[in-house]
Parts: sequence; C-alpha cells; structure tokens
Amino acid sequence: MDLNIPSYNLSGIWVHNMQKKRISVKSEEKSVEMFPGFFRTTLTYNDELMLCHFKLNKGAQIPLHNHDAVQNGYLISGRVELLSKEGPSQVIEAGTSYVFDSNEVHGAVALEDSEYVETFYPVRPEYYPEG
Repeated sequence: MDLNIPSYNLSGIWVHNMQKKRISVKSEEKSVEMFPGFFRTTLTYNDELMLCHFKLNKGAQIPLHNHDAVQNGYLISGRVELLSKEGPSQVIEAGTSYVFDSNEVHGAVALEDSEYVETFYPVRPEYYPEG
C-alpha cells in the first residue's frame, strides 16, 4: 500500500517525514529552566506521546503538582526523593524507573545532581518547544 509519505532510513530506524518532532539530538535542543536548578529538554513528541530529558542540581525542588498525563521515568544518574501526596516519599537511585498515574499529586527533591528521562501520555502541551 502506497501512503505517499516520504520516508528514509536512519541507522535502521524508518522515519516518516511528518510535522511532529520525530528525531532529536539532545545537544541541539534548547534546555528550559523550569524552577531554580531544574532543567527540561523536550526531545521527541507526536500527538499522543512526549519524551523529555531532565537535569536537577543538588537541592533543586519540584513542588507537589498534578497533570492529566500519565508519567513514567528512568533515573540515569544521581539520587532523587520522590514525593507523593498519597503516601510516604521514596528515595530512588540511578537505574530506577517509576510511574505516576494521571492526576496523581507528586513532586521531587534532588539529593544529588541528577539526570533522568520521562515520557508523558498524553503530551504536556506546555512542554512543546518554543518556536
């Protein structure tokens, strides 16, 4: 079936030329400081799913909040205390993954300089890159 969508192969991954951000090289993306010491880089997204990279400086805090999107993540480096309105906080270390349900109240405190990636479903429109 010919869908008439231009595509090309990049390192074995087929990519269709559409209007969404399909491929990202982190070093080329703009980082946004959301709170003091808390930086977000939106990497890839379509109408349904978004992938972001985050860096937290030691001591940075993400206040308790909630959103419609289900959020899961993977801590690449560092240590973070995950906060929850529903239960006790939990300290996680590099190599730990986690999930927050839709509208679950959560936050975090960086116990060390930390780095992680998260996906959001549906996307967080406020995280679309500017421009």
